[in-house]
Amino acid sequence: MAGAEEIATLGGGCFWCLEAVYQELRGVRQVVSGYAGGHVENPTYEQVCRGTTGHAEVVQLTFDPAEITYEELLEVFWHIHDPTTLNRQGADVGPQYRSVIFYHTEAQRRLAEASKQAAARLWPRPIVTAIEPFRNFYPAEAYHQNYYRRHPDQPYCFIVIDPKLRKLRKEFGDKLKTAKR
Repeated sequence: MAGAEEIATLGGGCFWCLEAVYQELRGVRQVVSGYAGGHVENPTYEQVCRGTTGHAEVVQLTFDPAEITYEELLEVFWHIHDPTTLNRQGADVGPQYRSVIFYHTEAQRRLAEASKQAAARLWPRPIVTAIEPFRNFYPAEAYHQNYYRRHPDQPYCFIVIDPKLRKLRKEFGDKLKTAKR
């Protein structure tokens, strides 16, 4: 039986990558690509790409904690991007690509801090991921939603996203929607 749904907001570089990953996880009901943490209301992709709005590219997840916990979502987060690079993921550079967790509750803040500390053992360099209170979220334009599912043959998708999905399936196969339970 499904429980009460919760919200998580995470930024780890390009939102297309995180969206494709989190759409695969059981218990994740909805994944919306968007912008969070900035000072401009209803920003456009072009504005965010300039790096002056303060927003990060993020995904906002609606999930059922009875099926997947916030801690499990964070565990995937630490494995699926490089949290040691400031304002950068691969070739994507700028503050809009920063690694950030926007917490919605005090409990999420505590869990994020503990998760970050535990994840430090995974990386040879210090984690620079920011943990900030959630302030705002603006859905990205329609052409950004479900990007990987609609464009799996785009070069960015098979060069950048496919390896993340392979890693997800290898390391977190038991958490996938298609996993046998």
